[in-house]
Amino acid sequence: MAAIEQDFIHENFPSLTKGAVFLDNAGGSQVARPVAERITEYLLGRNVQLGASYGASVEAGEQVAQGRAALALLMNAARPEEVVMGATTTQLFDQLARALVQHWQPGDEVIVTGFDHEANIGPWRRLEAQGIVIREWRLPEGEFEPKLSDLQALMNDRTRLVAVTHASNIFGSILPVRDIADAVHAAGALICVDGVAYAPHRAIDVQALDADFYGFSVYKVYGPHHAALYGKYDLLRHKAGNVNHYFYGEDKVPGKLEPGNANYELAYGCLGVIDYLEAFAAAHGANAKGRPAVEAAFEIFAEHEAALSARLLDYLNARADVTVIGDTSADKHRRVPTISFTIDGLTAEQVVRAIDPSGIGIRHGDFHSKRLVESLHLPGGNAVIRASAVHYNTIDEIDRLITLLEGLRRQAA
Repeated sequence: MAAIEQDFIHENFPSLTKGAVFLDNAGGSQVARPVAERITEYLLGRNVQLGASYGASVEAGEQVAQGRAALALLMNAARPEEVVMGATTTQLFDQLARALVQHWQPGDEVIVTGFDHEANIGPWRRLEAQGIVIREWRLPEGEFEPKLSDLQALMNDRTRLVAVTHASNIFGSILPVRDIADAVHAAGALICVDGVAYAPHRAIDVQALDADFYGFSVYKVYGPHHAALYGKYDLLRHKAGNVNHYFYGEDKVPGKLEPGNANYELAYGCLGVIDYLEAFAAAHGANAKGRPAVEAAFEIFAEHEAALSARLLDYLNARADVTVIGDTSADKHRRVPTISFTIDGLTAEQVVRAIDPSGIGIRHGDFHSKRLVESLHLPGGNAVIRASAVHYNTIDEIDRLITLLEGLRRQAA
C-alpha cells in the first residue's frame, strides 16, 4: 500500500494541523485548499449575474460551466447537462420527485427502502398525497444486507422507480448497485441512487452503474456546501417535468430542475475538487489528468481507508461488550470506513461526550437513517456511536480513539 504523503495532506487541508481529529467525515469533510481558492477567485474576480452580454458575465458563466463539467467528470457523466446542481442531496431528490411525478399516474408505484438515509425515502413517500403507491424494500430480520430477490418480488408493471443507497451511512456496507439497476431495468422501472456515503471513498461511475439518477453532496467530498444530481439526459428532458419558472420549457435541461439558479461561486468551487484529486494523484506517483487522475486518487484512498477500518474494527470486534452495527470486515470491496457500534452499559451519547474533550470528533445519533436505526431495537435508545474516516485520517488518529475507548472500559470495570 502506498503511504499517504502527510506533508501534501497538511498543505491541502490546513485545518488538520490545528490539533483537532476529524472522525465525523460522513457528516461533512474538510475542504481542500484548491476549492477555497476557486471560490475566492470567483467572488473577488467576477461576482456577477449570469446571462448578460458584457464580458464579466460571459466569463462568470464560463466558470460556472466549468464547475458543472467538473461534477460531470467526478461522476463520469456523458455530458455536463446531465448534472443538476443544488444546495443538498435532500433538496435535489425532492426536486426530482416533484419533476418525475408530473409524468406518472395515480396508482403508479415507487419502491423505497427501510434502511437508507431519509433523503432518498421522504421525497418519494410524500408522493402518496398524489396517488403514488409506496412499497418498502426491507432488510431480512437480523441482517444488514438486503436481498435482491425481495426487491424483485415487490416490482410489477406499475413500478416506476426504485430508490436505494450506494453505501449505508450506518452500516458502511456497499450495495451492488449495478446488479440492482439491472434488475430494476428488467422490470421496466428507473433507479435513483443516493451516493452520499459512497462518494468520498470511491470513484463514482454512473455509466458503469447504469444509474438513471444519482445524487451526492460535494461537501462530503472535500468540496463546498453544494450537491449534484446526475440524470440521464433523455430522462431529464422527456421524463422529468419543470419545477422552475413556468416559462422554462421541458427541453431546458438542467435549468428546469434548478429553481432560482445554482450557487455560482460554489459551483465554480467544485472545479477545485478536481484540482485536488489531480494534485493528489501526481503527488502519489500517478501522472494523469482528468478522469484517470480521479480514478487513481480514489484507488489510493480505498487502500488507505481499508487499513484504517481494519485497525478500528479489529479492536471493536475483539471486545465482548461491543456490537459493531453492520459489516464487521474491513474489505474495501464490501464497506467504506464509516463504522457504527454500541457499547454495553453505556449510551451512545455517554461514550461520545466522554471522547469530546480529547479533541477527537466522533458522533452519536441516527444520522437521518432513522427508520433503520429504530428497526435495530438498540439498548439504551435509538442511537449508535459512529466514527467515519476518510483518506486524510491516519492510523495514529485511530489508535488515539482506541486508547480513549479502552480507557472508558477500564473506568466502567
